[in-house]
Amino acid sequence: MTLLKHWPLAGLRLTTPRLELRLPNLDDLAALAALAAEGVHDPEVQPFTAAWTDVGPEQRARSVLQYHWHRWSAWRPEDWELNLVAVRDGIVVGTQGISARDFSVRREVETGSWLGRSHQGQGLGTEMRTAALHLAFTGLGAQHAVSAAMAFNAASLGVSHKLGYREDGVEHHAVRGELAVMRRLRLTAERWREHQPFPVAMEGLTECLPWFGLE
Repeated sequence: MTLLKHWPLAGLRLTTPRLELRLPNLDDLAALAALAAEGVHDPEVQPFTAAWTDVGPEQRARSVLQYHWHRWSAWRPEDWELNLVAVRDGIVVGTQGISARDFSVRREVETGSWLGRSHQGQGLGTEMRTAALHLAFTGLGAQHAVSAAMAFNAASLGVSHKLGYREDGVEHHAVRGELAVMRRLRLTAERWREHQPFPVAMEGLTECLPWFGLE
């Protein structure tokens, strides 16, 4: 009870047909770190602009822990990043992030995620993104959601297009010392209402609203 009083985000839950998304506890973080240590993607390619996976298993695991702890400590209502673990039948399968700056004014969020390799190709990425978008549009009153993926990342781009995103330009990055093209995508609240594939249950949001910069 005391934790929820001072850190209400710990009580936030999003439920899809197969997943529960929640703020991780220490055991969840340990499981997520172990997933990262096992590998997140084909090592021949790098789907992230920050090549955090281009290190050994122990360093990958440690970076997951440190990243989550850093984002917790840096949380401000005007600049926040919510990173939830996705849990299927009691097993942590990946993480879904949603972030915003000056959300009360801009009403725009950005999403990002990754799944353990053994959990990919099963449609879980779509469920994770759907949960995050439901939180953004239905729970928080967002007007826009943006995402991005490397031009070769057909799986991520496919999720975006399935959920109603439209192309929003490109970015050029230097990754592994080479040019990498990232495609930006944008989803409006109106298009989300047309494309949401299934309902998502939310609990514990009301107490969290001030943490997102909302009354």
